[in-house]
Amino acid sequence: MTTTLTNQQFRLAARPVGMPKPTDWRFTSEPVREIADGDILVKTLYLSLDPAMRGWMNEGKSYIRPVAIDEVMRAGGIGRVVASKAFGFKVGDIVSGSLGVQQYWIGAANDKTAAFYKVDPKVAPLPKYLNALGMPGMTAYFGLLEVGLPKAGETVVVSGAAGAVGQTVGQVAKHKGCRVVGIAGGKDKCDFVVDELGFDACIDYKNDSVKDGLKAHCPNGVDIYFDNVGGQILDDVLTRINMKARIIICGAISQYNNTTPVKGPANYLSLLVNRARMEGIVVFDYADRYHVGVAEMAKWMREGSLKTREDIVQGLENFPDALSMLFEGRNFGKLILQVAAE
Repeated sequence: MTTTLTNQQFRLAARPVGMPKPTDWRFTSEPVREIADGDILVKTLYLSLDPAMRGWMNEGKSYIRPVAIDEVMRAGGIGRVVASKAFGFKVGDIVSGSLGVQQYWIGAANDKTAAFYKVDPKVAPLPKYLNALGMPGMTAYFGLLEVGLPKAGETVVVSGAAGAVGQTVGQVAKHKGCRVVGIAGGKDKCDFVVDELGFDACIDYKNDSVKDGLKAHCPNGVDIYFDNVGGQILDDVLTRINMKARIIICGAISQYNNTTPVKGPANYLSLLVNRARMEGIVVFDYADRYHVGVAEMAKWMREGSLKTREDIVQGLENFPDALSMLFEGRNFGKLILQVAAE
């Protein structure tokens, strides 16, 4: 059966300098081999497009090895098992794992780099498993609760507030009794964050002064800052932090496509003055506890007290342009590429 299938893939052709461009990719096709004992064949339905993907394209030491030249681009996704010779997986199962930017994934079902696990489409629509019930949601949940250690009544600021991680951070913080101020780009995103997600306020960094917004909306200072963007916004928030504040470094999307060295925080001495702490969050460190976060947030979703927004682009062939949406601020919500119909 599998020999009749063709697999289209995006492979990394060159290390990007600045923003990824079309020539950094190679679009290839190859026949799908027959599955062996212990293998599964998964048809890709949805792929998660995340800012971290830009870092995976760079050569150098990081928390995960870089994507090699001519390797299929790494990406998490949701797919359907269409052939199986592996115990525990049957045709029709819906799985989440590292599928790569391609139409099909084939290999050992217990491949640790793929890290497949089954998901239940009856619990939530499949795209939600790439948002609040997937890696972005787990990043938000464990980053805020384990690193930020929020207490009721504290003020939490989150940048990239309308994005996949930010929208969940703010809502988890509200569940824990915090005052939440988002930072997002544009009136529509700020309105969504306040009116739909229930943040207390949102600062429009594209049209307003972040410093002035922090003074207005955080009159008692900032206890926790969940940083998704880095750069100047991080510096602005550091001027407003309280004693024993916690700064959670999740990402720095404003710096990912720099052709010059990454801009570090100029106001870092505020950490000293305020005896504050800055700590990074890598979601894979909490993999053995994902089920805890999924269970609690799925409960909130059923109750209607946790909302998500997904921005879904259709078609594998649109991957390069869709990925660039992340770095140009063109997406609204969790960015997902739909590769095939459910």
